[in-house]
Amino acid sequence: MVDYSVLPYRPNVGAVLFNRDGLVLVARRADFPNAEGAPGGWQMPQGGIDDDEDPRGAVLRELAEEIGTDRAEIIGEHPAWMTYDLPPELIGRALGGRYRGQRQRWFALRFLGVDGDIRLDLDPHPEFDAWRWVALGDLPGLAVPFKREIYAVLAESFAGFAVSG
Repeated sequence: MVDYSVLPYRPNVGAVLFNRDGLVLVARRADFPNAEGAPGGWQMPQGGIDDDEDPRGAVLRELAEEIGTDRAEIIGEHPAWMTYDLPPELIGRALGGRYRGQRQRWFALRFLGVDGDIRLDLDPHPEFDAWRWVALGDLPGLAVPFKREIYAVLAESFAGFAVSG
């Protein structure tokens, strides 16, 4: 049994990617089954910050790695770092077993491309197997339980970006 209280949080960035209609991209984790054992775990693109990176550069890199495009511009930033703890059954397994959860900096981005620019198949080991555009307010209900609180905060924080244009 791992004593998670001694494990650190992994530095991480997240992208709330808005399209021209004010909808947000969510992608389904290929490696995170839902209650029925099928793929599940809808989330927004996110990932670790490398030692030599600033969070703004990291979020654009993560977009390119996870959804195959960096055709986006940063239009906002949540003012504080947020953390979440992994559920006990994932401690020691998820995040390489080295972290208790993640410490995240979240950015709002405007997608500058077209849907065809989103390519989940470019990575030889894709993290996601599907994606779609959803209303910002739907995010908490789509998230795995341990990320719902963060998604609810982001839905409120970035509500001004959820407009057509």
